[in-house]
Amino acid sequence: MEVSKLNVYNTLSKRKEVFEPLNPPHVGLYVCGPTVYGDAHLGHARPAITFDILFRYLQHLGYKVRYVRNITDVGHLENDADEGEDKIAKKARLEQVEPMEVVQFFTDRYHRNMDALNVLKPSIEPRASGHIIEQQEMIREILEHGYAYESDGSIYFDVAKYNEDYPYGKLSGRVVDELLATTRELAGQQEKKNSFDFALWKKASPEHIMRWPSEWSDGFPGWHLECSAMSTKYLGKEFDIHGGGLDLLFPHHESEIAQSTAAHGHESVKYWMHNNMITINGQKMGKSLGNFITLDEFFQGNHSLLDRAYSAMTIRFFILQAHYRSTLDFSNEALQASEKGLERLMQAMSQLDKVKPSDVSDFSPAEYEALFYAAMNDDLNTPVLIAHLFDLSKRINSLADGREHLTQTDLDALKQLVHRFLEEILGLKTEEKKVDTTADLDGIMQLLLQVRHEAKLHKDWATADKIRNQLQALGFQIKDTKDGAEWIKS
Repeated sequence: MEVSKLNVYNTLSKRKEVFEPLNPPHVGLYVCGPTVYGDAHLGHARPAITFDILFRYLQHLGYKVRYVRNITDVGHLENDADEGEDKIAKKARLEQVEPMEVVQFFTDRYHRNMDALNVLKPSIEPRASGHIIEQQEMIREILEHGYAYESDGSIYFDVAKYNEDYPYGKLSGRVVDELLATTRELAGQQEKKNSFDFALWKKASPEHIMRWPSEWSDGFPGWHLECSAMSTKYLGKEFDIHGGGLDLLFPHHESEIAQSTAAHGHESVKYWMHNNMITINGQKMGKSLGNFITLDEFFQGNHSLLDRAYSAMTIRFFILQAHYRSTLDFSNEALQASEKGLERLMQAMSQLDKVKPSDVSDFSPAEYEALFYAAMNDDLNTPVLIAHLFDLSKRINSLADGREHLTQTDLDALKQLVHRFLEEILGLKTEEKKVDTTADLDGIMQLLLQVRHEAKLHKDWATADKIRNQLQALGFQIKDTKDGAEWIKS
């Protein structure tokens, strides 16, 4: 069938637009990845899954996608601005290790979490620390064009000067005149001209570990600069889609627009896409607020806010049941509902293998195919797609029960359709149920101890001693009590 055009919500224009790549059939996609100074939490999972869906769907539509997702390993300071300690350097100091040990450790754990969530690997995953030369070159271009200034070895972006030639704040709706009116009294009291100017390069203090030489000072790049430099290197001075969490809209993405425009004389990004936040009791979930739950804690169930463990596919399904631009509030009840819903959906789809073809078809798979594409083409509306899949699951149960029928051709088409949208596009898969080995082991041990107890009651000391001795040889200690026996694993 002919697939209608994909519509995406462009944060810059504040409306849905028909997606038209700059150089079809190639698509350049850049997404802000994590700052790797701690374990990934649920808030990290949402952008990863959101743009995984976009990546999968664009490829399904036939585009050749270069997907770049960065790793921030330098320059992201404690207060998300230009003051405080580098987040990774601080973690390294507290742990008494090298900063790159912190980076490698948490990058590996992030990748493991993404694999569990069935998030596809990006085409390129650059690190900020590996692109210092590119960032320094962009600073030189911005300085040359007159939109930055040096102050005591640091380089700051001159927002007011830039705003004279280009509208600053177009992404977030910030107005520079209002910022000037509220911060003018601070001018001259610090090394910035205005408090809202942001660092392109920071002179490193003597105790700062992560530093590189430059003509301005031994220092390090500002957090915002890395994405402008790396997106330019791998996707060019103009590319199609830039994505990330809504919390990055200001100042991070706003600063990216200003930096790239100041360096190149034009904007780089055609479409800006932002996923909304995950909340807990109505408050944003995140490291800075201390109310986050790591993905490992979800998978293991060892957090005070969790009733029990939840599988990676339950987490993925929970996120996909809400539109990426809507807020998503965490609760155990919502996760348990997602778990049951996913299990019901996957069980229904597995019934397709039991369906026997008929001579006639009571419905056409093309009807659902049109609905599925309409949902995905409407700004990746995964909750609507999932609703259609649930409706289809009822028909599949009817097919399995013999109450409805499909010809072999239509049955094959339906199997392909389900595989395409459920597995390839939504990225959902059947998970093997984890065996509770502790519970199983305890059951086996209790059985053996009961056999031993009965042997002792019948004065069959040889059997009782044999069970005890062989269990001890396997590392189990048996302690006889007045009520029977207890065991521990030594």
